Amino acid sequence: MLDLYDFYNKMERNKIMLSFKGDVTSELLTSILQIMEAKLENLQEEAKVKKKVYNVLVECLQNLYHHMDEMSANTDIVADDIDPKVTRSAIFMIGKQGEHYTIITGNYIFNKNVAGFKAKLDKINLMDKQQLKEFYKEVLAEGGFSEKGGGGLGMIDIARKSGHKLDYLFDPIDDTYSFFNLTIRINQ
Repeated sequence: MLDLYDFYNKMERNKIMLSFKGDVTSELLTSILQIMEAKLENLQEEAKVKKKVYNVLVECLQNLYHHMDEMSANTDIVADDIDPKVTRSAIFMIGKQGEHYTIITGNYIFNKNVAGFKAKLDKINLMDKQQLKEFYKEVLAEGGFSEKGGGGLGMIDIARKSGHKLDYLFDPIDDTYSFFNLTIRINQ
């Protein structure tokens, strides 16, 4: 049985403001953004910080929604870890720890997509603020789109707006899937 009190205490210690695990839909994202907008309004923060946190959260959630790989209902992962009816399962949390906000997302990704995605993230992480700005403009001007419809701007924008490197990890699950973990820090 899950020790709910222990789970609550861990969330409290880590100052988790909101967390979610499950099927990610556009309706859910709209609701979450409305909830977070209200929570941020009630915080005693500069408007600039609130706006930055909100904008990075939007980018993170859009990335989660548009770029997670759907899982087959026939995989053992679904049978063991998530409801077989849920094929777009993901997790995210937002919290405030000390002098910064933390946004954490996680979703399944096909192993065949890991190397290319990792290369893009590493490229972004090698850039300073000015290089990110120039790269953003370059990608925007090229107007190319991925097979999922994105232009590749989301991660660049997250790095630009947060002012920090993209902290990520790919956890191999089986021969088909890995679990992509992304942690973003935003200073006050």
